[in-house]
Amino acid sequence: MKKILLLALLALGALLTAACGSDAAQTSDDAAKAAPVSEPSSAGAPAASQQPAGKGKVLVAYFSRAGENYRVGYIKKGNTHIMADMIADVTGADTFEIKTVTPYPEDYKACTEVARKEQDSDARPALSGKVENWQDYDTVFLGYPIWWSDMPMAVYTFMESYDWTGKTIIPFCTSAGNVMTGRESDIPEFAKGAAVKEGLGLEGKRVQEQPDAVRPQVEAWLASLGYKK
Repeated sequence: MKKILLLALLALGALLTAACGSDAAQTSDDAAKAAPVSEPSSAGAPAASQQPAGKGKVLVAYFSRAGENYRVGYIKKGNTHIMADMIADVTGADTFEIKTVTPYPEDYKACTEVARKEQDSDARPALSGKVENWQDYDTVFLGYPIWWSDMPMAVYTFMESYDWTGKTIIPFCTSAGNVMTGRESDIPEFAKGAAVKEGLGLEGKRVQEQPDAVRPQVEAWLASLGYKK
């Protein structure tokens, strides 16, 4: 009788141990899903097996700024410019740099003050050039740094300068963190007629100082959109 009781107690203990182990594994999975990660999200993006958006040519249009930058000091090539070159290399796209007629100050603080004034007044800085053969492009990777939690106003000038009917915009940006502005869903209000695919935001300091480490992340994001090296 004692032996039967002992066996019953051992069996009950084993069941309780298995149940606790299962709960622990589930808790670990939930924590992994909730934890912030720097890898690009694939939510809402086409699977890698799908074809890239559009059938025509691809353009990488970007606004970037050299000079004194946040956390990286004085640089000769802007963070977004570096990211744009990576995208163009993988996709084989043409590139177009969005430039203003009046350059922004090289001094970081002075530039932030100009950028804030433009944002407060909803300015549209004049641009110094236009994309040739605009009608040939179906997909535009649109790049920019995040200024005051938004796109630089020069990017709004760019978007409002073209007819985007039938074109797809894929945004990308650099900033103090691995984030987008959060306003990318508003892009079609300014780029009339455009569809918007999921973008990628990367920390500018990483892009500037560790381009070889960042490139696989950019390539993985492009692969999720159907672009493969």
